[in-house]
Amino acid sequence: MPDGRLLLGATPLGQPADASPRLLEALRSADVVAAEDTRRLRTLAKALGAQIAGRVVSLFDANEATRVPALLADIEAGATVLVVSDAGMPLISDPGYRLVAACAEAGLPVSCLPGPSAVTTALAVSGLASDRFCFEGFAPRRPAARRAWLASLADERRTCVFFESPRRLAQCLRDAVDELGGQRRAVVCRELTKTHEEVLRGTLSELAEWASEEVLGEITVVLAGASPRADLPTLVAEVDRLTADGMRVKDACAQAIAAAGAPVSRRELYDAVLRSRD
Repeated sequence: MPDGRLLLGATPLGQPADASPRLLEALRSADVVAAEDTRRLRTLAKALGAQIAGRVVSLFDANEATRVPALLADIEAGATVLVVSDAGMPLISDPGYRLVAACAEAGLPVSCLPGPSAVTTALAVSGLASDRFCFEGFAPRRPAARRAWLASLADERRTCVFFESPRRLAQCLRDAVDELGGQRRAVVCRELTKTHEEVLRGTLSELAEWASEEVLGEITVVLAGASPRADLPTLVAEVDRLTADGMRVKDACAQAIAAAGAPVSRRELYDAVLRSRD
């Protein structure tokens, strides 16, 4: 069998100097380079002083399925195909999965040239627990789907990393306050490794307030895992006590959660109070 293979090459998040020597060599020697954006690829290669000798093709979400058969045929014929995304590791919310799956099915070699990843970079600088974590890709775009997704993280004990558009970040964080509680800690990483890198740590309420003004750049969010749930009946009893003294239910829920430091959203406690009164 010819010595064809698929290479997955991690590219710098922002600083060209973060490129590995193995990536430079692969750019120079691969028979085919499949890039998420061919213009960005050529800009990176120029910054690295790497002359791309092989054929350059685009490989992005909309065309990956149609590209796979031809790239698979190239590998079967003995070619080295290098896959790169715009920044970071291919396949991590970027193209490449279908091609890797097809190579695995066909028994063709797949290797990875490790390097930068926004997921692990954000996790490392976040200051949140990193012994157990999950990656959720991009937050859902539609409001209802996003709120349902956030609600599914209410009991997730692992630290969660996800990507978000700067245009939707403010609303996403406001939804997170509603679904997860304003005291849950999180970190917003903006423009990681770039000149204007910014890492903001705080509660969801604090970060939602910060994001209410215009935010620009690539965004990665790291969300603290859920603490063991507070005793909801105890919180309901405290709300009943506060409302008996004349406080509104909404305000009593907020005060009970704040006093207990409970990772329970106001909405959840409010609904529990109403159910207890049926």
